[in-house]
Amino acid sequence: MAERPNGGSGAASADAPVAELVQRATEQISRLVRDELTMARAEMTAKGKRAGVGAGLLGGGGLLGLLAGGTAVATVVLALALALALALAVVMPDAVAALIVTVILAIAAAIAAQRGRKQVSKAMPATPTATRDSVRADTEAIRGAATRRQP
Repeated sequence: MAERPNGGSGAASADAPVAELVQRATEQISRLVRDELTMARAEMTAKGKRAGVGAGLLGGGGLLGLLAGGTAVATVVLALALALALALAVVMPDAVAALIVTVILAIAAAIAAQRGRKQVSKAMPATPTATRDSVRADTEAIRGAATRRQP
């Protein structure tokens, strides 16, 4: 048998392909793990962004709800002013306008809170499910390849 560049011959050259295969497998597994970690990081970043958007919408809904409460108080004030000034028919449109604004703000608060809750629920659980599924598929592929190679 011809000598290999590593200086071995005979039995050593028979072991060289196995060693080479082990080295390649090690490199491929290392690359696979790095790729899976990169994918997990990207997935977690996307879920974090989605949770952040959801939290922002929930906060916006809370703020709009607070504004709706303030407008409701203004409506009560205007209604009281109306009761005190029964003779003035001009006060009534102000009270109706304040009530309309209160209803609009309350509806906007409910919509923002509902959308925010959906965004937060989509981001949960905070596990990288796509990466987990990919790792499972990789594991099955490796097992299948190992099974096919056995004599």
